[in-house]
Amino acid sequence: PVTALDISGARIRRMEENFTRTGTTAQTIRADILKWRPPLDGGQFDAILLDAPCSATGIFRRHPDVLIRVGERQIAETMELQSAMLARAADWVADGGVLVYAVCSMEPREGEEQIAAFLSVRPDFALDPICAEELPDGIAPNADGTLRTGPWLMAEHGSLDGFFAARLRKAAA
Repeated sequence: PVTALDISGARIRRMEENFTRTGTTAQTIRADILKWRPPLDGGQFDAILLDAPCSATGIFRRHPDVLIRVGERQIAETMELQSAMLARAADWVADGGVLVYAVCSMEPREGEEQIAAFLSVRPDFALDPICAEELPDGIAPNADGTLRTGPWLMAEHGSLDGFFAARLRKAAA
């Protein structure tokens, strides 16, 4: 079973529309990840996708004003929230399970550095490298197995937004 959690009612509605469109069954819950608790009988998840709030600097190709609107204060605030959300989600991953962290940011502080900081305090997690075979042609993982995209990729198809993703695996018990 899939559980989708978001604090935004609008995003929950969009997810529900996407689940219907794709024929996916999911329980949607409108709640704050920092306050919500999984049910006692199902508190451990085999896989979690944390699409974390971020500065959104990765969408500058479509919304160039983001580069003017976003400053150091906003990035610092989102980094703090991302860190708290990562810690919270990590506690819900079952032994041997996967946590995917994703942001639409070009800021290494919200991507690569956020993951390095997380791994420095959570030795029970390690990078689970993303392989080239898992990605579409024209997109390759970084040497460490994380993924960074940007408008320089797939220009012949309209280009991509800036994006960062890392797959983390929790140690088996």
